Amino acid sequence: METVKSIDRLRELIKEKKAQNPNLTVGFVPTMGFLHRGHASLLEAARRECDLVVLSIFVNPLQFGPNEDFERYPRDEERDLNISEEAGADLVFFPQVEEMYPSPTKTIVSVSGVSEGLCGASRPGHFDGVSTVVTKLFHIVQPDRAYFGLKDAQQVAVIEQMVKDLNMPVTIVPCPIVREADGLALSSRNVYLSEEERSQALVLSAALNAAERLTEERGSGFTAAELTALIRREIGRSPLADIDYAEVLKYPTLEPFTAPEAGQRIIVALAVRFGRTRLIDNRILNIR
Repeated sequence: METVKSIDRLRELIKEKKAQNPNLTVGFVPTMGFLHRGHASLLEAARRECDLVVLSIFVNPLQFGPNEDFERYPRDEERDLNISEEAGADLVFFPQVEEMYPSPTKTIVSVSGVSEGLCGASRPGHFDGVSTVVTKLFHIVQPDRAYFGLKDAQQVAVIEQMVKDLNMPVTIVPCPIVREADGLALSSRNVYLSEEERSQALVLSAALNAAERLTEERGSGFTAAELTALIRREIGRSPLADIDYAEVLKYPTLEPFTAPEAGQRIIVALAVRFGRTRLIDNRILNIR
């Protein structure tokens, strides 16, 4: 595994690899670091399917609001590199902010519609920052396949729409959420939780399980309002839970619906604060 900090050097290395093998397939996993088993699962999927696996680690300032946790976001370079190598990365791109943004950015990539609700509503400008940095990274790496975790299913929907609209020559590969044994979705921000907050955060997976049971039992025989009320009741069992949003929408369009149709995909999407820590989780369900 080789670690690269400059854009020019990364491009040079990828060009050399492609010269050696004209049919080389490049798999790419973009991250903000502080890696865990969820990130490792993306690298492992890329390793199975591609010849060259590139990982980026970059805490992107464009996707953080003025009162968010950019400075506080956890970082551990040595740990990240160890996990990257164990999971099969060939190249790790580890740029500084000055390398990615040497001057103020005047070009922003904005994806309307799918980016405007859920996290887009509570974090204005967040997805503009995500789509802009991912566009830059795609141009730098020029991957054949890019791997994203479905824990942030809205992000996946935004990136898929962007790639489709701009005819980017990359296949987006959504990968399943990885959870702890007790159901908590893995997140770099879990490190912020106190022991009590960590215990109460299990209401998120409990709410998603309850939603899935209802849809399995009733097929399309329920309304969005019923399902929303159910998940809010489940989350309300935690006195520490402060709901940012708890919504039921069509997926991947993220449009509202009154009652589902058979064969439709829906998402139960949650964002809940426990103390100062904001956690997201979701479940994508296929309606019978």
